[in-house]
Amino acid sequence: MADSIIIIPTYNEQENIRNIITAVFELEGSYDILIIDDGSPDGTADIVKEMQGVPPFQGHLHLIERSGKLGLGTAYIAGFKWALERPQYRYVFEMDADFSHSPADVPRLYAACNDEGYDLAIGSRYVSGVNVVNWPMGRVLMSYFASKYVRLITGMKIHDTTAGFKCYRREVLEAIDLDKIRFKGYAFQIEMKFTAYKLGFKIKEVSVVFVNRQLGTSKMSGGIFGEAMFGVIRLKWDSIRGKFKRRSEKLKD
Repeated sequence: MADSIIIIPTYNEQENIRNIITAVFELEGSYDILIIDDGSPDGTADIVKEMQGVPPFQGHLHLIERSGKLGLGTAYIAGFKWALERPQYRYVFEMDADFSHSPADVPRLYAACNDEGYDLAIGSRYVSGVNVVNWPMGRVLMSYFASKYVRLITGMKIHDTTAGFKCYRREVLEAIDLDKIRFKGYAFQIEMKFTAYKLGFKIKEVSVVFVNRQLGTSKMSGGIFGEAMFGVIRLKWDSIRGKFKRRSEKLKD
């Protein structure tokens, strides 16, 4: 029985979905997959359903279908709640469907939590320089300096604050009030890291190479970055007001 579940949100990923699922199941170790599909009109969910019925995917490939584009953050929250209802999953991953996150790095994130004792492992583009392939220079600079900005404002000792490739111990997700996570876009990634950081969990950045998608269409927009930029100020203000309590402080209350 797998002790890990990899959550992959999808919208119009029919070019990638079969290959990314197959690549994960070819890894050493045992990883289940949960696809969260936001009503893809291109038939992404139909491909997943087809794969669910055949070995080795049968019983290990799961699907939640939603009615429309409800946001990256809400997709992951739905996936986290689904995983937490199933006690066999000790580790919960976030990963993109488009191969920008290499499945080959999944065992490295797993090892950081399972073998090294970290609570959250982040697949980081910036912990050892800038490891981004095939992005326009303007987008690289925007992403890199956005992470620098977030690090400055929040005080987090994390280089890649907007990274979406992560492995959580289930205890982290159990400690976070998922219903109070407010952001939906890439600010969601910052909010989850900041909350884990403020709660006192041990975090490690694992250096990975991020490769821009070759198939399908990017979901990135200027609005997503705007939410992230203004969202961190709100997170910092909440921190100053004492919204976040470390686990040790909660036990005293």
